[in-house]
Amino acid sequence: MNVLIAGANGTTGRLLIEQIAKEGEHRAIAMVRDPKQEPELEKLGAQTVVGDLEGDVSHAVHLADAIIFAAGSGSKTGPDKTISVDQEGAKNLIDEAKKHGIKHFVMLSSMGTDNPTAGPSDMEQYFMAKAIADEYLRGSDLSYTIVRPGALTDERGTGKIEAADKINQNEGRSIPREDVAAVLIAALTKDELKNKTFEILSGETEIDEALSKVYA
Repeated sequence: MNVLIAGANGTTGRLLIEQIAKEGEHRAIAMVRDPKQEPELEKLGAQTVVGDLEGDVSHAVHLADAIIFAAGSGSKTGPDKTISVDQEGAKNLIDEAKKHGIKHFVMLSSMGTDNPTAGPSDMEQYFMAKAIADEYLRGSDLSYTIVRPGALTDERGTGKIEAADKINQNEGRSIPREDVAAVLIAALTKDELKNKTFEILSGETEIDEALSKVYA
């Protein structure tokens, strides 16, 4: 499939491009806001298209069979950008995906999204924006998968995770972005994960096996 990656210039987005290029099963289409970012992402193996989540993205979605939403403003960019990108930007892309008959939409969400007020205060707005976007996707009639990792690290992936509908978060647990990217790609084609929401952290089970058991 041609897979449009929103947030392609981010750390996780770049890992998605590299892994898709290496595996050769799909083709990555990197959506970037700044044309200056295109050459570097093309070197990683992606086709590129200029598009802004806060504007018109119909031309970008038109190129795709599936979408991975890996964009994220985080908590440091302020509430306005969090709402415009993580919430409204996601909704914008979901709307265009419906219009263009996208086969599957994979959303990178976050643990803590199901209870935004229970986490750190500086993350509350981010979690709320993600929660709204997740619910919008669930109500869209699109085929979807929502992946909610815990704290992300830039360590090398182990290829092993814990995946479940709900995971008890223990202090200090995390997951490498490299493994998160692998999960997002796997979710594109795993029928058992269609229209499901689940959490992931580093664990002891190979990714493919762990994902197959989430809703077994």
